[in-house]
Amino acid sequence: MIRRELWFGLSFMALIVIGATAVLASAPTITNGHLGLLMLSLVVVAIMLGFPTAFTLMGMGMLFTWLAYDRDWHRTLDLMVQSAFKTMANDVLIAVPLFVFMGYLVERANLIESLFKSLHLALARLPGALAVATLVTCTIFATATGIVGAVVTLMGLLALPAMLRAGYSVPLAAGSITAGGCLGILIPPSVLLIVYGATAGVSVVQLYAGAFFPGLMLASLYVLYVIIVAWLKPQWAPPLSQAERVVPLPPLSQRLADSPAAHAVVGLLKGRRNAGVPFSHVLKQLGIVAMPGVIFLLLAAFSYKAVTTVEAQARYEIEEIGAVRSGTPESGGLQEPPVEGGLQEPPQEGGLQEPPSDDTQPSAPASSQGALSEPPGAPAVPPAPAAGTAEPSAAAATEAATQRPAPTWWWVTFAVFGAIVTLFYLFLSFARLEIFKMLLASFFPLVLLILSVLGSIVLGLATPTEAAAMGALGGMLLAAAYRRLNLAVLKESVFLTAKTSAMVCWLFVGSAIFSAAFALLGGQALVEEWVLGMNLTKVEFLILSQVIIFLLGWPLEWTEIIVIFMPIFIPLLDNFGVDPLFFGLLVALNLQTAFLSPPVAMAAFYLKGVSPPHVTLNQIFLGMLPFMGIQVLAIVLLYMWPQIGLWLPQLLYK
Repeated sequence: MIRRELWFGLSFMALIVIGATAVLASAPTITNGHLGLLMLSLVVVAIMLGFPTAFTLMGMGMLFTWLAYDRDWHRTLDLMVQSAFKTMANDVLIAVPLFVFMGYLVERANLIESLFKSLHLALARLPGALAVATLVTCTIFATATGIVGAVVTLMGLLALPAMLRAGYSVPLAAGSITAGGCLGILIPPSVLLIVYGATAGVSVVQLYAGAFFPGLMLASLYVLYVIIVAWLKPQWAPPLSQAERVVPLPPLSQRLADSPAAHAVVGLLKGRRNAGVPFSHVLKQLGIVAMPGVIFLLLAAFSYKAVTTVEAQARYEIEEIGAVRSGTPESGGLQEPPVEGGLQEPPQEGGLQEPPSDDTQPSAPASSQGALSEPPGAPAVPPAPAAGTAEPSAAAATEAATQRPAPTWWWVTFAVFGAIVTLFYLFLSFARLEIFKMLLASFFPLVLLILSVLGSIVLGLATPTEAAAMGALGGMLLAAAYRRLNLAVLKESVFLTAKTSAMVCWLFVGSAIFSAAFALLGGQALVEEWVLGMNLTKVEFLILSQVIIFLLGWPLEWTEIIVIFMPIFIPLLDNFGVDPLFFGLLVALNLQTAFLSPPVAMAAFYLKGVSPPHVTLNQIFLGMLPFMGIQVLAIVLLYMWPQIGLWLPQLLYK
């Protein structure tokens, strides 16, 4: 297999060199733009030969900048320093080490084993339950960590032996683990989205909001594929035996239940007084049972109030501002001055004065004596009848505007949640109650951490950097709660965080120098001229760009694709009317091929390193291929219905 990979790599490099040579040979004159394309080709070849990406970018960038500046080292060094300082001044990158630190701490909290066990028991009735539980566990854990290698390695140690013992097909088991582990580079909080946002100048907050539903869509497509395959080919994913589905009950619960299948609510309410079970135990179990219903009612009540009154409060404030400006004395603020003292109407004759209060038309002599005068005994600020009659109707309209119907998405969302809660209570046996308690100890802490971090970012309560700091603190608290936080774990997490962050930041420095050199040589202008000369439509441009990124995902990793090729694609987006946010979502979906595409597919090598000897790389690659097809389908669905990714950013930040 190594020999085949070597031949593939050499063939790919030869193709790049031949293509670069053909371009240079066909040009009537060699310009700086052609040197830029040569630099790009040499960088790809050098990376495939194994040279460090960051230093390859810096070295090539400085060498070709020196050539562009006519061998002037001073200007070359100035460009390098300016590019490095621009990267250092990018405060968005502060979130990278904090999110990575959170991921390593969560990984070492040892939640994944209990999470996988509780999920595969909860999903035991589904076809391919072990593979579905693997994908769901990978999705949750990848969201919490974002570290592909860690998720694939841990699930390879935990889920792969369990699936092989259950008789699962090796390609299906390997494909489920590798595809699920790669979701961490797409679903927020993703380091890839931070790197893309910093490279393309797109808001990381909007990228996180936009990537949420495409990530869930891709994970759902994976789960749907596994269920269909297990249903059509049960020999590839045999169902769990009855013995494997048994959930042992604690001694006190055994006294309350006739059998594990007995309904938990009925058994707890009856209490089995002669069973010798303490009332405190029954009360505690009832509190756990009531928790989903209470949380559902609280969420429904508070969210309903929020979605029906938030805009009305804004209207009410506007009406108040108008009332203050209307000059009503009781409203405070800016008012008319009092009659005595201050700024008043001039008393002399012939000036502009208030008309008489009676309804008769003033005569000409009265007009000549002092037209428009106040009647005797009139109040200082007379109430205006028109304003007085209009004020109640305006107040009524304002009060009516404080309530609006709840949007359709709210009703649909809580109808689904309500159906899930209802089914939970209808089929809640004592065995399922134990599974629910296992989920409470493993699933919900992770979900709470993820939602608190993502929610604070998406709702605008915190910047990505601040939310990353909250997530790092939450990871420490989670590890401490599970008694896994000690000095050794902390030192290892800090070391791995520093190592990963240094790699990302050096890549950014190298990318900045390389991009500056590429633009200085005119390579970007040459590429733009070539693309625009093809007279592509928007659809054709998107297809061409995604195909190029898909092919680049074979020999290169996503970090290299982002920092090298995104600065080339981003300036072209305006010419075709493509939203950089939407393009980033397409790229994030597409870049998972960097971990799933042979022969470089790093996820396959992570899994091979921890799998039994009889599991070969060919079997792992074979299992990856259907999931790569699902990725392509997800890209097509996102392009056909862009609102999958754009609906949430437009709803929150319109």
